[in-house]
Amino acid sequence: MSTQQPNTTAVYKVTGMTCGHCEGAVVGEVSQIEGVAAVEAAAASGLVTVTSAVPADAAFDEAVAAAVDEAGYELVGRV
Repeated sequence: MSTQQPNTTAVYKVTGMTCGHCEGAVVGEVSQIEGVAAVEAAAASGLVTVTSAVPADAAFDEAVAAAVDEAGYELVGRV
């Protein structure tokens, strides 16, 4: 029996991403958050999908927002 928690996925709307470089910057910053297992960013849709081993609660949302801000973009909210 595994004691590992299942991964959770949250999708965020981010403004300002226009290219692959933008996507890479966001993925790089968000990937550094503790518990993040995977990050996908799509400039065309402005969506960032974050899969994590920790609950995607308000504190997690704040950490993602801070990471997106550090990359130079703005997190609008969850989709």
